[in-house]
Amino acid sequence: MKHIHRLLGILTAFCLMIIFLITSVEAVTYWTPGYYEKEYTKYGVADTVSMTMEDLLDVTDEMMDYLRGDREDLHIPTTVAGIRREFFNEREIAHMEDVRGLFLAAIALRRICAVIAILCILILIWKKAPIGTLLPKMLCAGTLLFFALTAVLAGIISTNFTKYFVIFHKIFFSNDLWILDPRTDLLINIVPEPFFVDTAARIGLTFAGMTLLLFLLCIWMMFRSKKKRSVK
Repeated sequence: MKHIHRLLGILTAFCLMIIFLITSVEAVTYWTPGYYEKEYTKYGVADTVSMTMEDLLDVTDEMMDYLRGDREDLHIPTTVAGIRREFFNEREIAHMEDVRGLFLAAIALRRICAVIAILCILILIWKKAPIGTLLPKMLCAGTLLFFALTAVLAGIISTNFTKYFVIFHKIFFSNDLWILDPRTDLLINIVPEPFFVDTAARIGLTFAGMTLLLFLLCIWMMFRSKKKRSVK
């Protein structure tokens, strides 16, 4: 029975890690004020696409609303090089439809992980497992294991970001719509490769911070539990 308890604790930890990872992506892409303007300024994106920063940020806001499911389509009129036109062409729209599917699937996965984690904890309570001591230990163990795996993966990706960026797209997309042409597709110009590198690093730091907080909380809970037992 103890092995089942430990397994449920580890499963809870893994679910929390997935929740943290998806939330980290969401936090960086949706909840970081001024992030896109800072990146666009850093890489001179407004000049590259011949747009004002205000118009570029408006398009970005509409694009993020679309990825969140708050907007139905990507037909966004704006001014490019002094000409009023649709920002996205049909190829870009088709690709972003696939990207939106990934974003929405990630949100659904987060909900599933939350349900699984809650069920695991309820089962532990039902089985009268020593939650106060077992769960913090298993969360620490699961957190360390998951973080080690993601750290190794991040280290591998950092050796050749372009190579693994391509592999990622080949795994998650069933077409070649993600291969954009900077001469005709504005999307590739507003999110150049260095932008993805910066974003991945920021997501990694956010995820590491959330994981560290959970780990420290679990250490504190174990210390508190041990202190109570020693007093008795």
